[in-house]
Amino acid sequence: MKRTWFLFSLALVLMISGAGLLVFFKTHQRLGKPGVKIVPIPILSSDGLVVSTQSIFLPEQILDYKSQALPVTKQELDALPKDTTYGRRLFEDPNGLKTMLSVVLMGSDRTSIHKPEFCLPGQGWTIVSRQIVNVKLDQSAWGDLPVMKWIVSQKTKDQNGNVHDARGLYVFWFVSDDTITPHHSSRMTSIVKKLLTTGELERWAYVSCFSICSPGEEETTFDRLQRFIAASVPQFQLTSGRGQSFTRNTLSLP
Repeated sequence: MKRTWFLFSLALVLMISGAGLLVFFKTHQRLGKPGVKIVPIPILSSDGLVVSTQSIFLPEQILDYKSQALPVTKQELDALPKDTTYGRRLFEDPNGLKTMLSVVLMGSDRTSIHKPEFCLPGQGWTIVSRQIVNVKLDQSAWGDLPVMKWIVSQKTKDQNGNVHDARGLYVFWFVSDDTITPHHSSRMTSIVKKLLTTGELERWAYVSCFSICSPGEEETTFDRLQRFIAASVPQFQLTSGRGQSFTRNTLSLP
């Protein structure tokens, strides 16, 4: 009986202490600087309403791609914190390949960014393979960009009811003011470590590129996607790894 009360009391103390720490950090933390460019350009909802008077800068012109701004969906607005900042454009090359470039930047609430595994599978896509790839950026001083490359698949129907197998290339990474990582778990570990040691809440951005292709065209599509990333990243991302290698500046799982 005494042991039971001891364990109960210990658990209660731990819960109260944990809650106290959360309140302390919430009221005393300072927000870090972003690793992407923020500009005073409004971004709209799918209803055409202004979501925010600022957004993440994404260039209109990348290589020979044409582009258009994309709105933020109602589902995102309902699910994510109000101080989340967005950037989103749809690019199309002369051959018709479309690539959606998206950036989600957290504010004072880390729940702005969720595990990538929740996104595409929730839209009916199945993850076929995962691989970490280093993309060589156009500007030599930037070194290599470590990204997570997913190949995904989905069954689709055309207007005649015929079923087709679609493939998708989903490439993403996370960036703060001084760190780049392709791992969601490493980003979370870094947030906790920085908060405990300095009182600063790192302001992470989740950058992703998505292109759809036919089965058998995955590698060709990824080659084009790499060239797109290499040309676009130096235009909107502030964290470059300049003066240090990406290998040393990139968090990785053991």
